Amino acid sequence: MSKPQSIIHVNPNSRPIIRNIGLEQTPIIVIDDFALDLDNIKSKAIESEEFAQVKRGQSMYPGVRVKLPKEYVVDVLTPLQSLIRQTYTVPPIHRMKPMLYVYSLISTQPQDLSLLQRMPHFDTFRPYYFAALHYLNDGPFGATAFFRHKPTGFEKITPDREQTYYQSAKQFVKENGEPPQEYFVKSNDHFECYDKVEYKTNRLVLYPGYLLHSILIDKDTDIDPNPKTGRLTANVFLEFC
Repeated sequence: MSKPQSIIHVNPNSRPIIRNIGLEQTPIIVIDDFALDLDNIKSKAIESEEFAQVKRGQSMYPGVRVKLPKEYVVDVLTPLQSLIRQTYTVPPIHRMKPMLYVYSLISTQPQDLSLLQRMPHFDTFRPYYFAALHYLNDGPFGATAFFRHKPTGFEKITPDREQTYYQSAKQFVKENGEPPQEYFVKSNDHFECYDKVEYKTNRLVLYPGYLLHSILIDKDTDIDPNPKTGRLTANVFLEFC
């Protein structure tokens, strides 16, 4: 990917923290004060007319998503690539490829959530697929939380676990009923929250897509489709393949 004009500048003094979470000790990357300035990337969101045009229900995300500028993707991934390769032992023959890059805003009311939106989820079981999440607006907003599936003990859903996980989850719902019509924000008999990364402006979090996770939505602050005031994040999904 050729490098266009920068839209953010990564803070050269920011220091990544590698946290090994859960019983399976899966590494995640947390970087505070990631960018020197957020004004440009936030202004692009506020100026975008696409937010008003995007309809809910176009993805599993409980809100609206609008494509990020390509310049931002390059600015973020260029300094992160070697860190990701080292942290997750990515084979050198694999090349990094951005899969999806979007602004995200929570806008779905609890009564409108689908069944899958009321449970923790994973993005994919592919081993070198990652989500980078950059918190942009000032909070307080809900954290990003990681969950363990209690019936199986799974924290991550890998190819050899996928069918077992789906069968177990379906059986649990069949026997115990669907989860309440609300956002999933705390442990219950089905899923246990074992770690979380608090929302902090200009914090970047990167984790493998196979981890079960969810946003701990506060319905009083986080459900807001306005890019000026809502839980605005920049999400970059990438894969080494």
